[in-house]
Amino acid sequence: MALTDVVVPQLSESVSEATLLTWKKKPGEAVQADEILIEVETDKVVLEVPAPASGVLSEIVKGDGSLVTSGELLARIDTAGKAAAAPAAAASAPTAAPAAVSAPPAAASTSSAGIASPAASKILADKGVSAAAVSGTGRDGRITKGDALGASAASAPAAAAPKVALANPSVPMTQSLDGRPEQRVPMSRLRARVAERLLQSQQDNAILTTFNEVNMQGVIDLRNLYKDKFEKEHGVKLGFMSFFVKAAVAALKRYPILNASVDGKDIIYHGYFDIGIAVGSPRGLVVPILRNADQLTIAEIEKTIADFGKRASEGKLGIEEMTGGTFSISNGGVFGSMLSTPIINPPQAAILGVHATKERAVVEKGQIVIRPINYLAMSYDHRIIDGREAVLGLVAMKEALEDPQRMLLEI
Repeated sequence: MALTDVVVPQLSESVSEATLLTWKKKPGEAVQADEILIEVETDKVVLEVPAPASGVLSEIVKGDGSLVTSGELLARIDTAGKAAAAPAAAASAPTAAPAAVSAPPAAASTSSAGIASPAASKILADKGVSAAAVSGTGRDGRITKGDALGASAASAPAAAAPKVALANPSVPMTQSLDGRPEQRVPMSRLRARVAERLLQSQQDNAILTTFNEVNMQGVIDLRNLYKDKFEKEHGVKLGFMSFFVKAAVAALKRYPILNASVDGKDIIYHGYFDIGIAVGSPRGLVVPILRNADQLTIAEIEKTIADFGKRASEGKLGIEEMTGGTFSISNGGVFGSMLSTPIINPPQAAILGVHATKERAVVEKGQIVIRPINYLAMSYDHRIIDGREAVLGLVAMKEALEDPQRMLLEI
């Protein structure tokens, strides 16, 4: 037997431990080199752990949900077990066959169906409901007190309980004290970290939000004029986020305090523009960084944001890609949000909230006209940013978006 260790990949210096998710293989199963065996979740990213060699998974040292650190042993692979992989699979057949053939034991395991607990029996008797008419949600179909409370003589509403959507299929549905279904799911490390940082931001920053509205007609016209040629030339769609990024950079150049951060009693003015783009993922909110956004073309911004979105949904963003940042943009408009007050991503001092563009009635030169309007919201840390800079900074973004040609020509 030749054993190869499967270990936790190197974690970031800022991450002391991680949580194992679910093993994709069981002991005795064949694995191929570079096949993903399990994922390791930190408070920032999810890392994949590939098989270092082909063979048979001989032992799992750390089970699902275990806390682990860099380099810690997770499992062992028997690299000499390649030939044994097929017999192992065949050997599992006899164990499966009796289970399929021995119907009586299987029936015995479900024989609790239609059987009510003492408390449930009393409730059903008081209601005049037969236990046979109630679908039990307890172990092996046993009727619980909650099932009995939800049953009626006319129907068996308890049968609707399994139809409740499960937030996490691996976590069983339980019942509250009054017998109604509920599911208790632990926060992921990423979700817990997001919650911690947002609470920290609310506690440590003096957050105010200023609002303005922008007429998006100029951007829409420019986009409609060139979107087909743009996609053909660059292989990516021309969206709206690149315009918001460019507008933000233009304003940050004019009002550097919006691009600053707080370090104790010091204000750090950054000579670069690293823009965080808030991206929703199945495991929670992440904010990857557009490095040196002022030096990127519209095409480069669009390609990078598209890549962020794809890899965020796959859990493949690296820790270094979400570290740092001098200013952030959150686009709730993609989900239909009309207005919100974004929370600052510490240690940054400001964040721009973008919303859905809708046709609205506005007054221009004394006339009521219909224009595509987007409400912008900028939250800022009032400890270092005064209302004057915040308002003027947001107005600068508005002006840049309403005259995108000037913005792109930097005039």
